Amino acid sequence: MNIKKSLSLFFLSYLLVLLSGCGGENHSELEKASDVPTFAYVTNGIDPFWDLCAAGVRIAEKEFGVQCEVLMPPKGVVDQKRMMEAMLAKGVDGVAVSPIDAENQTPFLNEVGQNTILITQDADAPKSDRLVYIGTNNYKAGRALGSLVKKAIPGGGEVMIFVGRLEQLNARQRRQGVIDELLNRPMQKLDQVKFDPVDASDLKAEGSKYIVLDTRTDNFDKAKAKSNAEDSMTKYKNLKCMVGLFAYNPPACIDAIREANKQNQIKVCGFDEQDATLQAILDGNAHGTISQQPWEYGYESIKMLKSIHEGKQPDAQYFELPFLVVDRSNVEEFWTKKKEMAALGKQQ
Repeated sequence: MNIKKSLSLFFLSYLLVLLSGCGGENHSELEKASDVPTFAYVTNGIDPFWDLCAAGVRIAEKEFGVQCEVLMPPKGVVDQKRMMEAMLAKGVDGVAVSPIDAENQTPFLNEVGQNTILITQDADAPKSDRLVYIGTNNYKAGRALGSLVKKAIPGGGEVMIFVGRLEQLNARQRRQGVIDELLNRPMQKLDQVKFDPVDASDLKAEGSKYIVLDTRTDNFDKAKAKSNAEDSMTKYKNLKCMVGLFAYNPPACIDAIREANKQNQIKVCGFDEQDATLQAILDGNAHGTISQQPWEYGYESIKMLKSIHEGKQPDAQYFELPFLVVDRSNVEEFWTKKKEMAALGKQQ
């Protein structure tokens, strides 16, 4: 999409709404007009990442003349299910969801798909009846992250991986991409990825200079994420790089490293675009990060739902969105765009 043009059109429309005296209306309270499709964009939690996705939703909402609700479940699977059930009860025309636990949620997702248009975004549920998955190729993005690690510590060394949870397919794909890249394994196809066990440790390969020591999970507990990083530094004295797979993991690692006064000893590479990560890249305390350009998730999800609602079936079951490698060479330009999207995504 032409994001700059769409963004300008959005703010023009928003100004007109304010002038007409309707600016304080909350999207969650909108009444469905009979001739206006309504869609639900359901996240897997609450995080600044999803505010950026919401920006794309709001741009698409204005551009395509639809109504959208952005729903962020605070307490995991139970809240996500409750929110989608509420949307079905209201007669929503389509749902774009990031499944929290695809394997165990598949029966419920199939029920959703029987009652409305169902697509997945950010994380997939490939065994469900969803019509299409929209998102980054997380395995490929994981390999790009592995390449960042190689640039951060070209001499090789010990690497730790940190992630919120591995029930999500996208998390497992990212992790495997990092491991395969560091151990110089062949590229795998996204729908045929073979995963190393979750508890695999001391992974190494002949011809590789890198050792993947372990993978630590925190179940979205940010204090636990920092504690995991601290424990790793205590346990592994020769640790060279921390790899964070969820948005808050790199900042947690950066904080732990700074407090231990080991900025010159341990590098950080990660996923997503939290301000703390971008600042660390500018300051030289992190090497780089992989951005999924989340505003594209929101925009393309609503665009796809509208297209299916109009009777146009997807050409394929996977719609791949590009990721962006952010490092010292482009971090300032990227951060400027991110700030614009973050401000827009917080508007209701």
